Amino acid sequence: MKNFYMNLALAEAWKYQFLTYPNPAVGCVILDKNEKILSIKAHECSGAAHAELNAIKQALSTLRPEFDFPSEPNALHAFILKNHQNLLQDAQAFVSLEPCNHQGKTPPCARLFAALGFKKIHISVRDESVLAGGGAEFLKRGGVAVEWDILKAEGERLLKPFLKWQKGQFKLFKLALSLNGSALGKIVSNERSRTYAHKIRSKIDLLVVGGDTMRKDRPLLDSRLCGGRAPNLCILSRQSLENFDPSIPAFGVKGREIHTKIPQEARFLMYEGGENFLRLLKDEMDMFLIFQNSRLVEEKSLNLNLEFTPLFRGELGDDSYGIYELSPSPSRG
Repeated sequence: MKNFYMNLALAEAWKYQFLTYPNPAVGCVILDKNEKILSIKAHECSGAAHAELNAIKQALSTLRPEFDFPSEPNALHAFILKNHQNLLQDAQAFVSLEPCNHQGKTPPCARLFAALGFKKIHISVRDESVLAGGGAEFLKRGGVAVEWDILKAEGERLLKPFLKWQKGQFKLFKLALSLNGSALGKIVSNERSRTYAHKIRSKIDLLVVGGDTMRKDRPLLDSRLCGGRAPNLCILSRQSLENFDPSIPAFGVKGREIHTKIPQEARFLMYEGGENFLRLLKDEMDMFLIFQNSRLVEEKSLNLNLEFTPLFRGELGDDSYGIYELSPSPSRG
């Protein structure tokens, strides 16, 4: 059952993968003293409540629907400390990453678990951060049992983007396809899928597209569907910017920086394009975000021979989507 509960935490975290940048995606499941599931929550975006705080709030809300919780993380933390009524005494938590032990934009989660009388915390992956680590040791000193390495390999896969953009650049290729694999057409995905993609655009440091996309599609490439900021843009093309039609909507986005080479300081990059762009850049990518609608179309499918390793699959209305890595091959070692 331990793997089952941790799988729930990991799956919830994957739903918010990329949206938590520059923070890691983290999931948390809380069980009461009788091992009944009270909550399954995740960290949803940087600056918002951590997964553990979200899960504790939901668990207490399940037990006491009359609680009027504040939304701001520090205020929420203080409210819970004052009003928890020992409702979570001897509860257990399954967390994909070791609970933090420092006060940043949000309060330390390890101290909240200890203060509320949790019996045991099950952890998938240790937090190696000098600043945020040490939560498990704090819990042990407070009399809370800790168990490590529940689905450790799966927890490490969840952390890959975070570890990569911490040390350098993380590159994500986004692609939208029909049911039979065609990428043709300006609008392939449904609005829920496009909104999710726009949420990621609003978080990234740089959106990278090819010159053909700019010339043929004349895109806007903003984050309007989620009301977020439009990403800075890099256009990979043999032509200089002066040779592009200045009336292309993407050039008119206020405050946007446009590059022809990828800035070294950009840590989270998303690439958007079709078959030729994917063929050219596939080996440089860390992960692939592929949307697929539920329609068969007459246009040709991609003419590529690629094998992916699925990391997560989900549904957005009648669209499906997956997060993948390129599978190893003999030619790539």
